[in-house]
Amino acid sequence: MTARPAWQGHLKLSLVTCPVALFTATSSSNDVRFHLINPDTHNRIRMVPTDPETGPVERSALVRGYEVSKDEYVLFDDADFDKVRLESTRTISIDRFVEEREIDRLFWDAPFFVAPDKGAGVEAFAVIRDAMKAQGKVALGCLVLRGRERQVALEVRGKGLVAYTLRAHDEVRDEADFFDDIPTVKADADMVEIAGRIIAQKEADFDPASFRDRYEDALREMIAAKSGGGKRTVAVAEPDESNVIDLMSALRESLQGGRPASKAAKSSKSTTSKAKSRKAAPKAARKSGARKASAA
Repeated sequence: MTARPAWQGHLKLSLVTCPVALFTATSSSNDVRFHLINPDTHNRIRMVPTDPETGPVERSALVRGYEVSKDEYVLFDDADFDKVRLESTRTISIDRFVEEREIDRLFWDAPFFVAPDKGAGVEAFAVIRDAMKAQGKVALGCLVLRGRERQVALEVRGKGLVAYTLRAHDEVRDEADFFDDIPTVKADADMVEIAGRIIAQKEADFDPASFRDRYEDALREMIAAKSGGGKRTVAVAEPDESNVIDLMSALRESLQGGRPASKAAKSSKSTTSKAKSRKAAPKAARKSGARKASAA
């Protein structure tokens, strides 16, 4: 089944233009979703718009309102919104190019795959794509998406492009509001060194397939159990945080693979002791043999 484009229009770089389509790059279709059910009838509950004074109201008769003070609203109908609705030019005009590192990661939002639309203008698309790849830059432009004007950042990905909508400046909170109250603490150099070694031990390639939503997995297992007639419940295990130990001990244990430092030391001494016993045994046997030979 061919995916439906979220947007169709043109990509424009100066005088070079090509028709493109945007497709949502992520999906939530696999998320577990539930409906409200009447347990007596097993019928799905339908939400009916209801006025607390007059009762049920037809949805088509409703308008939207903005609360200007407690329980006081300014009302707006479709005609009001039509006055401010942005007309889509159906064009992503690339305004400028920047280094990717110049865009704070907090501003990156929803990703869209960008591909030539219906195979038309592939050569022009390739020219824009390859020029961007050669320069190693991220392109910035604007488009009207779902009634809102959004700034987008485009980058090369394989044979196509990926467009990320960017959050507006006033959508991102100031980090100072949350970080300024963090006390200034000079971390112990030895602890930092041990933590660095732990980080080195856990270094690995990024593999998104390795990330699992344990809650979603538990829900699916519970659904499968109930669908089969069972009534078993599934609990999501929580880490045990009741055993609090000092920071240096925790770091050393982590470096040793989770074994307590005292146990690791005992294990090491035990291993050394056993090794010495094994080395001593042959010597004892040789001395015993010598005494027997002398007696004979």
